Amino acid sequence: MQDAVVDKIRNKIVRARFGVIFFVSSFPKYDVEYVTKLLALFEKEGLISRIAKGVYVKARKTQFGILYPSAFELVTEIAKRDKALIIPTGATAANRLGFSDQVPMNTSFLTTGSSRKLTLGNRTVTLKHGAPKNFAFRGKLMPELVQALRSIGEKNITREDEQRIANLLAKAPEPETIDHDLLLAPVWMRQIIKRNI
Repeated sequence: MQDAVVDKIRNKIVRARFGVIFFVSSFPKYDVEYVTKLLALFEKEGLISRIAKGVYVKARKTQFGILYPSAFELVTEIAKRDKALIIPTGATAANRLGFSDQVPMNTSFLTTGSSRKLTLGNRTVTLKHGAPKNFAFRGKLMPELVQALRSIGEKNITREDEQRIANLLAKAPEPETIDHDLLLAPVWMRQIIKRNI
């Protein structure tokens, strides 16, 4: 019986596409402790890589090392499992929205779920439990835009940054939610965003 379980779980992992995340809870039919041991064993075999306690990913091995999915893809999967919301913060948000070309080595997200750190080779992904007010926005762009502008700082906003804000708002207008969401942004951001709508 045990061998059959090993084969079933191994086959599920082997057949999965690269980038799929496996949690101990991905195999609810089987005993948690047993699955935990098996996943640790499959990691030793190089079938999966551990990125946090009880969280593994099927990463692609190349001649240059292990290729992980993007931090955003991984965090989105974890949020789905935890039924949580996420918002990129700091340099991560600035990079995703095109304010900066620099891809941060350490990416950070606010979450309604629990705080945790993921390790992707030499990169770190931090999930930090955020205050409810960060998740009170109704639009998709505004929460991330607020985080990006916060990381740039009021005194450092350039004309290019303002142009970027105008482009983002033109590309993804949120007329139904913008008035509500502007009230949640700090006053200085509100002024900048308003003049670029």
